[in-house]
Amino acid sequence: MRIAMWSGPRNLSTAMMRSFSARADCEVTDEPFYGAYLRQTGDPQPMADAVVAAMDCDWQSVARAMRGPAPGGASIWYQKHMSHHMEGPVSIADFPDHRHAFLIRDPVRVAASYAGKRTAIRPEHLGTARQRAYFEAEADRLGHAPPVIDSADVLADPSGVLSRLCHALGIPWDPAMLHWAKGPHPRDGVWGAHWYDAVNASTSFGPPPPEPPVLVPEYAVVAEVCREDYYALKRHAL
Repeated sequence: MRIAMWSGPRNLSTAMMRSFSARADCEVTDEPFYGAYLRQTGDPQPMADAVVAAMDCDWQSVARAMRGPAPGGASIWYQKHMSHHMEGPVSIADFPDHRHAFLIRDPVRVAASYAGKRTAIRPEHLGTARQRAYFEAEADRLGHAPPVIDSADVLADPSGVLSRLCHALGIPWDPAMLHWAKGPHPRDGVWGAHWYDAVNASTSFGPPPPEPPVLVPEYAVVAEVCREDYYALKRHAL
């Protein structure tokens, strides 16, 4: 079973990948289209040259690999995808045999966290509009809403939300998903050296966050542009 989890940046996405990797029956893949995205767009992201050098940057080749056999013959293959990376010729429609899920977060929190790691963020960097478009396409294909989880809900009730997610995906709940080993994971992308310091220091999901931060005006505008799409997805959160 291939699971495609569509997220935006700074959405608890790496902790979710750690959670699934703690299952004995699961293999994980970290942002496989990142290199192709950077090569096509030239987006000045941290470590961009190193990412491009380390990855398969051909859209179709990556897509074929994601549709292929799971690494190590695992029965579950969890693929962490960034929706804003999908600027090329492939989309969610190229993965009809995957089970798709959507990880969302309040765009105010995303913008604040993302701005701490890079500069000049734009609404499209949060990926919320594409998440919504992919969600609607998958809902049309299935005839019902695919699973959506909000990172704030995961932090408030990890076992409850993750067990509901597993049920929605058709896999058994495994309490091993609540804890993982400290430090980098062998499947992390090379960009983990810049982005994954907090999750590398963790062994489980942290506490719910405090009140949302107050954004500087330019980032407040970014969050506001993404708000409607976020709430459209939030209505379906497990």
